[in-house]
Amino acid sequence: MTGLDEHQVRRWTSWHRWATLAMLAHAFLCTAATERRDRPAPDGLIPMTGNEIQHLFAALIRPAHDLAHRLRWSHWRRRHQARARRCHYRHQAAVQP
Repeated sequence: MTGLDEHQVRRWTSWHRWATLAMLAHAFLCTAATERRDRPAPDGLIPMTGNEIQHLFAALIRPAHDLAHRLRWSHWRRRHQARARRCHYRHQAAVQP
């Protein structure tokens, strides 16, 4: 449930700290996504979602690639999701009588 191993939940304090941190992180991601929702997304991209912001933050702590690569990856991913959304809506419109 919280991503803790068995030995990390032996005491109430460790679980409580971890659960609090997880809830704060989730609240931060939701707030960041909501603030971005008011701005229009660039053409051909979906708006920034909580999951996309989470992926970007996770990518920032990984040392494998530079920042430009991570931003290109995010752009590709959002463009791909926008294309998938358009195709899905087109398919749904064609199927409905």
